Amino acid sequence: MKILYGVQGTGNGHTTRARVMAKAFSQRADAKVDYLFSGRDPDKYFDMDIFADYQVRGGLTFVHQQGAIDKWGTAKAIRPLQFIRDVKALDLSGYDLIINDFEPVSAWAARRQGVPCLSISHQASFRHPVPKSGDNIGNRLLLDYFAPSDIQLGVHWYHFGHPIMPPFIEDEYVEGLDEKHVLVYLPFEALEDIAQLLEPLSEENFLVYHPDIINDHVQANIHWRVPCKKGFHQDLHHAKGVIANGGFELSSECLKLGKKLLIKPLHGQFEQLSNVITLEQLDLCKSMTTLDTEEVEGWLELPGAEPIHFPNDPQLLVDWLLHGNWQDVKSICHSLWQQVSFPEKLKRRLSEYPDLE
Repeated sequence: MKILYGVQGTGNGHTTRARVMAKAFSQRADAKVDYLFSGRDPDKYFDMDIFADYQVRGGLTFVHQQGAIDKWGTAKAIRPLQFIRDVKALDLSGYDLIINDFEPVSAWAARRQGVPCLSISHQASFRHPVPKSGDNIGNRLLLDYFAPSDIQLGVHWYHFGHPIMPPFIEDEYVEGLDEKHVLVYLPFEALEDIAQLLEPLSEENFLVYHPDIINDHVQANIHWRVPCKKGFHQDLHHAKGVIANGGFELSSECLKLGKKLLIKPLHGQFEQLSNVITLEQLDLCKSMTTLDTEEVEGWLELPGAEPIHFPNDPQLLVDWLLHGNWQDVKSICHSLWQQVSFPEKLKRRLSEYPDLE
């Protein structure tokens, strides 16, 4: 089977999920997968070797300013004519399936050329009545038309009684590791604001990864790090907790590794606000609406978290994809949730929700 995998390049979460899938596909002789990314400048992608000769398009993305969606900046950044040209120029002849993770160019090209398009994304989970914040007609239209698909397979921390699958997280929990720092990933916040947040907590050691950092350096109790997949995951394993925006993939990694979470969501971003609501309802994080040093200080005193076992190998999903019975999403979701193990305290909370339909 020949597949084009379209990935939204804004942030790193979609790319992280695609890496896990790409590794699984690379082990198969019965699939040939090409990759297309959009939503980020070509020189801003890193650690992309697994995707081989991937394609890049401009796509559509969101502009942020001081920890919030900049609606005017987002509107100015849209290049509708270039987007239309990219959609028309993308030749999908010869592809049997388009897998789409909220990537608009490949999604609209698939609709235009009549190629089956299957969405595997966190955004697709919000088509179901899962916990949400800020839900309105604009967000529903965004889910329907930003990257339209024929079949939707949502990804979330729980199914809430609907055909939603768990995330695949390669990292495994290791008991007894030396936890010596707090990991900070707030890419939508200004560096000076992060420094002002953390400097007063002089007795704590913070490791801050940020796309605006050019060179690794130390400033008092803050270690500033340039983006690096390998280094980030090593530091994540040895973190006593993580301060982050409300992205889905990093939160999922923290849940699997048993890292307590403090989240400051990107204001105006429906997905991140909804993620915070879900995590708080399940008692899996604390949140702050602004960068507040007192909130961080209180969170630091809380005990650690218990790990959730999410699957690390998507071969079961790959088998289902290559089998071709894509309308039957319930069976694959049910099979994947059999691989998940929740702590007892979380099981009691989840028992309030319906079983998977």
